[in-house]
Amino acid sequence: MALAEAKAFDVKRVIYLFIGAVLFTIVYCSPPWPDAVDPAGKHFPLSPQAKGAIALFLLAGTYWVFEVLPIGVTGLLIGVMQALFFIRPASEAFKDFMDPAVLFIFGSLTIGAVFTKVGLTKRLAYRMLLIVGESTTRIYLGCFVVTALLTHIMAHTAVAATMYPLLLSIYSLYTTDKAPTRFGKGLFIGMAFVAGAGSIITLLGAARGVVALGFYKEITGKEVSFFELTYYMAPLGWGMVILLWLLIRFFFKPEQDRIPGLRDKARQLSAEMGKLTGRELGAGLIVFGAIFFLSLQSFIPALQPFNKSAVLLVATVLFFVFRILDLSDLELIPWNIVLLFSGAMSIGFCLWQTGAAQWLAIQWLGFFKNAHWFVFVMAMTFFVLVMTNFIMNVAAIAISLPVALVVAPYLGVGGEVILYAALAAAGMPFLLLVGAAPNAIAYSSNQFTSGEFFNAGIPASILLMAVLGLTISILWPVMGMKVLTP
Repeated sequence: MALAEAKAFDVKRVIYLFIGAVLFTIVYCSPPWPDAVDPAGKHFPLSPQAKGAIALFLLAGTYWVFEVLPIGVTGLLIGVMQALFFIRPASEAFKDFMDPAVLFIFGSLTIGAVFTKVGLTKRLAYRMLLIVGESTTRIYLGCFVVTALLTHIMAHTAVAATMYPLLLSIYSLYTTDKAPTRFGKGLFIGMAFVAGAGSIITLLGAARGVVALGFYKEITGKEVSFFELTYYMAPLGWGMVILLWLLIRFFFKPEQDRIPGLRDKARQLSAEMGKLTGRELGAGLIVFGAIFFLSLQSFIPALQPFNKSAVLLVATVLFFVFRILDLSDLELIPWNIVLLFSGAMSIGFCLWQTGAAQWLAIQWLGFFKNAHWFVFVMAMTFFVLVMTNFIMNVAAIAISLPVALVVAPYLGVGGEVILYAALAAAGMPFLLLVGAAPNAIAYSSNQFTSGEFFNAGIPASILLMAVLGLTISILWPVMGMKVLTP
């Protein structure tokens, strides 16, 4: 009995719990920090609440990376700490737990549950396998290409929710063992990474593009069209898709090079499913209708006032109206993932509303205001990349882009390169599960831990910075972008 208790005691977990608490205490209890000063000489003081937000930011990051608590419980802790340490009122801290973005995640997870229950994902999985064949490397590629293509016409969160059950069906043909495998890790982590890479190519991939273009127009007075953004982002986005495929192949080489007889098995299983059932057609029409409406919002101004989360939740309600889902299905929703994103929204708004995020951005970019233009652009990009792993990518754009666009003219840097580099970095948070919804959705596969995701994200992030450096210095100027101003 004593031996069993000794084994149950996790020393590393206790150490990381202690480290997170110490980081919080040191920052929270430290004396006032100096003001941040922007290029125009304006001072931005760091209030005690803002300093507390940075302390909580460090604690949450430590607990999420090392998963010392269930990730949803760490999300709850974020709200609790804000209230108990007077960083933000409880009414503000916990209100973010039901933010529309969180409900969008809930709706996305519901779509995944429906596709799995009615059998649409199995049908799609079998069709894909008939095309890509038995090679696990080609299965990786096929899944990643489909994921990237879908992000051109729909939000990457919805894409991840659509692809997730499809990948589960494909994986079930690889092995029936519930233990994680390298192939399973690569399949789901790769899907999350590629969903981000594909989402930067059009304005339909995520809301961050529209927000960034709004800031850019307000500060510079210039507009960027839908197709102009795609022109510059497509080579970068698709280049990253291919490179991420190669990276996943290297770090998560499947245990089997081929799955013998997979194509024949997929053909047989597809034939056994027969024709589309009424429930499959109903679920497909509901989901397609919601996604089609969300896609049209980018082109039809009259549809833009409709909230995206509300539109997606209409689909959730209809699933229950037509009895495609019932109460038992609702109880199977992975609430750990929902709470994870609730906490992420809360810490994001906490950093934003207390002024901590703006203070961090000005302090960081201030180090590079006299640097070479390329160093400044890459420093700004790195800041966005780090911040977007902790807070909403829209917020990361909002706190860094205005500051960078003010500094850029002093260094002779064109605003366009600032805009596109920031958008690219904000779209690919490869380190933390809270960085983007596809990361959290992939985690619900139980194929990898948050630490394994973080470890895979380090080389992926380094790869992104290297590719961005080459794109900024060589590719975009060749394509006609004015990287430097006269």
